[in-house]
Amino acid sequence: MIKKLYRRAFWAVIGMHVAMANATDHGPKRPLQAEDFYRLQTIESPACSRDGAWIAYTVTTADRQADEPRAALWMVNWQGTERIRLTDGAATASAPQFSPDGRYLAYLSAHADEHPQLVLLDRRGGEPQAISHVSGFIGDYRWSPDSRTIVLSLSSDTEPAGPASSNKPWVIDDFHFKEDRTGYVTAADRPQLYLLDVATRNLKPLTHDARYRDEHPAWSPDGTKIAYTSLHETDADRSGAQELYVIDARAGAEPARLTRFFVSNKQSVVWTSDGKNLVYSVGFEPKWSAYIHDRLATVKSTGGDARIVTDTLDRAVAAPILTGETGTIGVLVEDDRSQFPALVRLNSSSVTRSLLGSISVTDQCGGGGHVAVLASMDTHAPEIYALERGKLRKLTAHNDALVDELEWGAVQDIAFNSADGTEIHAIMVKPADFQPGRTYPTLLWIHGGPNGQDQHGLAFDTYPLELERQWFAAHGYVVLAVNYRGSSGRGAVFQRSIAAQWGRKEVDDLLAAMDYVVREKIADPARLGLGGWSYGGILTDYVIASDTRFKAAISGAGSANQLSMYGSDEYSLVYSYELGTPWSNTDLWLKLSYPFFHADRIKTPTLFVGGDKDFNVPIGGSEQMYQALRALGVPTELVVYPGEYHLFTRPSHIVDRIQRYLRWFDQYLKP
Repeated sequence: MIKKLYRRAFWAVIGMHVAMANATDHGPKRPLQAEDFYRLQTIESPACSRDGAWIAYTVTTADRQADEPRAALWMVNWQGTERIRLTDGAATASAPQFSPDGRYLAYLSAHADEHPQLVLLDRRGGEPQAISHVSGFIGDYRWSPDSRTIVLSLSSDTEPAGPASSNKPWVIDDFHFKEDRTGYVTAADRPQLYLLDVATRNLKPLTHDARYRDEHPAWSPDGTKIAYTSLHETDADRSGAQELYVIDARAGAEPARLTRFFVSNKQSVVWTSDGKNLVYSVGFEPKWSAYIHDRLATVKSTGGDARIVTDTLDRAVAAPILTGETGTIGVLVEDDRSQFPALVRLNSSSVTRSLLGSISVTDQCGGGGHVAVLASMDTHAPEIYALERGKLRKLTAHNDALVDELEWGAVQDIAFNSADGTEIHAIMVKPADFQPGRTYPTLLWIHGGPNGQDQHGLAFDTYPLELERQWFAAHGYVVLAVNYRGSSGRGAVFQRSIAAQWGRKEVDDLLAAMDYVVREKIADPARLGLGGWSYGGILTDYVIASDTRFKAAISGAGSANQLSMYGSDEYSLVYSYELGTPWSNTDLWLKLSYPFFHADRIKTPTLFVGGDKDFNVPIGGSEQMYQALRALGVPTELVVYPGEYHLFTRPSHIVDRIQRYLRWFDQYLKP
């Protein structure tokens, strides 16, 4: 059983009303410092009440004494005049949702070493109440329209929680058998759907075939049916496909299959307000699954032919929500260094941008005709905003005090041609005291993926590329963030152009960026460095094995011997469709592994970094390259962070990492 979450009335002690005020300028600015990373507050998961009067969200801060992140639950009213802290962060809080009747606010919560449970806050007062007591993982949940029932997507182990056994073997029989943070994937990790009675706490299975993964539940507007995704095929995790089902919202019902489609990056199923149609996300065939480009699709709730609504947009969309306007869905669109909200009209497939400017909107919610977004700009940290008539009105100010103290580097869009004439777009960050005519030590700071893009904004999360760029600029570096071919935001053809050709066009694009800033007399050609995380680390290995101009490199969570990654990381499905298997297409695998098999070409001092629990890009990839350079006498160092997965969470590790980054570059680029 989980521990009692709180021992005092949350309204009386924790809940406090805070008058919202605009941030003010408090004197001279200063550069970003390592200590500031402990002060960052990460805002996530905005959830609007049905009437749009309140927005709930989570705020994650660093508990420096415990060296742990603490996620607390907050809410703000639509006027932006009241901000209320609902939990104290002693237990984690995530995935808030208001009940449709407005009485409750639900969220997932857990103390250390416990599985998250579903917790209710009665908005009339009282202590938080855990209404689930399961040892499986709750992947998703949704309120019924009458607020009496919650549907859970829950891993199959649903017995009451008890002491975990650490000595049982994992019995594995799936093709996709490992995943970062989850660990080894077994049959117990396949979620099923359950109905939880809010009043009685009674939990009943809705789906019950443990061979399949039943996820992303969504209630019909009248509360009689639930839509969800699954795939009722043999060896389902190997096909790269999903199916959409509808089932009556009662135990013992049988599901009806509506349509089959390719898996999307981040699924979200939405019923239209009249209950006649379902809206959901679809991907492309598995051959292109590494080049994520989700599209919006719709199908009648009674079955029939599905239709891609955003097929002519040629941009990835995400986070579909109802807007209050019949036949219109709100989405986020990823487009050339920005991500913005837009309206999609289902009948005409027209897409209308809702907000202009260089901005990063990473999440949104709607209710009562209102839309709230989580947004950031180049020198403004992510906060919750009201989106009204194409403009933003700020509702929260958690990071304003810190942001207003700091002197930020200037951010500039640049464009140049790669070796074959392809136009490449990038972002350049200059030191705040940049002087034209003077050359600077210059870094390529490479985003991962390869899907995804460098964009405007100021991420304050576990993968803070934008903040890292500012960190280097604060210490005298010009920083280039290049959307090399393979990146998103420029269309499907641009993304797919590197398929089965890794490390060729991307390297050309990155080198062209350096050529550009050297030619413009911005970069000192004798003081060039590069680095990145994940695919950014992989590309770092490709670049230093292709060109010796760089005086320092940092390869974070990277790999160079791609042969060794098959079965070691979580991407065997991607490899099989895009590259073929290593035994059937050995020459290609060896070709793509050239940084390792030609490590003797590398002359650049390189720092390798990773987490020991990373299943996304296992630390073995960094260990192999470190060992190769060590054997060759090239200056190198390997730093392994214990207990960290692909994205770091321990505050001291995040701070230590950015300090090591700077020391490594300073050693070789600022002697």
